[in-house]
Amino acid sequence: MIYEFRTYDLQPGSVPEVMKRFEEAYEKRKEFSELAAFFYTEIGPLNQIIHIWPYEDVNQRQEIRAEAVKSGVWPPNIAEFIQHQHVEIMMPWSFSPELTPGNHGPFYEMRSYICKPGSIPATQERWQTKLEERTKMSPLGAVFSVDIGTALKIVHLWPYQDLKQRSDVRGEAAEKGIWPPKGGGPGFFSQENKILLPASFSPMQ
Repeated sequence: MIYEFRTYDLQPGSVPEVMKRFEEAYEKRKEFSELAAFFYTEIGPLNQIIHIWPYEDVNQRQEIRAEAVKSGVWPPNIAEFIQHQHVEIMMPWSFSPELTPGNHGPFYEMRSYICKPGSIPATQERWQTKLEERTKMSPLGAVFSVDIGTALKIVHLWPYQDLKQRSDVRGEAAEKGIWPPKGGGPGFFSQENKILLPASFSPMQ
C-alpha cells in the first residue's frame, strides 16, 4: 500500500469554493478509486488543502489516474485558485495503522520531520518501545516515510476530539516520559506541524 499526499497552496479566501468544486468532481472520480482523506489547514500554513489517495502501488496509481483523466471527470476545475502543488508518495511504517474512514477527529495534527541521513531505522525502533503506551492515551492515525518526493522525511498524523484533548494528552505523555521516545539524540534537521480539519466529503472525519 502506498499513499499519495497532494498538498495545494491556494489563493487566500478560495478554500470554500475549491472544496465545493472538488466535491462535485469527486462524485465521478471516486468511481475509479476513493480518497483516504481530504483536509484543510486550521492552524499552520493557511489556504492549504491536503488530499490523500491510497493505491496498491505506483502502477495502480498511474493506471487509475490516466483512466480518470481520459474519462473527462478529472481533475476538478480548480486550477485558477492553485498557487503551488506539492506531491509526495508515502510508505506506511510496518506498524502504522491504515487510514480508514470514520469519525476519528475532527482535529488532526500532521507532524513532518526532515531526518538526518541514516536515522530513520533507529527512529522506528524508538517509536516501537513507547508506541503502545502512547496510543493508550490517544490513537495514532498513521506514520509514513516519503518514498518519492522530499528525501528523509517522515510524516505522522494524530487525530484528536479537540485542541484541549491534544494539549492534555501531549502534556501528560511528556510529563510521564512516554512521548516523544527518548534516546539516540536529535535525529531531525527540522520539524513542522499543522492542525487540519476534514472537508464534509472526507472519508476520515
